[in-house]
Amino acid sequence: MAKKVNINDKKTGMPKDEYLSDVADLFKMFSDSTRVKIMFALMDKELCVMDISSLLNMTQSAISHQLKILKSANLVSNRREGKTIYYMLSDDHVKSIIAQGLDHILE
Repeated sequence: MAKKVNINDKKTGMPKDEYLSDVADLFKMFSDSTRVKIMFALMDKELCVMDISSLLNMTQSAISHQLKILKSANLVSNRREGKTIYYMLSDDHVKSIIAQGLDHILE
């Protein structure tokens, strides 16, 4: 027999609406296949815009636009080396989200 849930306990354990809204906004970043491809490309190493555009067969302008969106969401960071800017995933949490999403689809 299933255990009855006390709804008041459930309400107490719910995160604040603002946090849940932020989580929804985070997952919106994964709703665009180009952004997901870029993040997947950055899973193992940092790349410059030219490398990403070549890998994904897209214009540098399109890649730069999506990188700007990903950077504003703190999913991607960058570093400059001379005139070249290299992009990488911001942290291991992003790698984990990508990897778990792929695992779920392939299951």
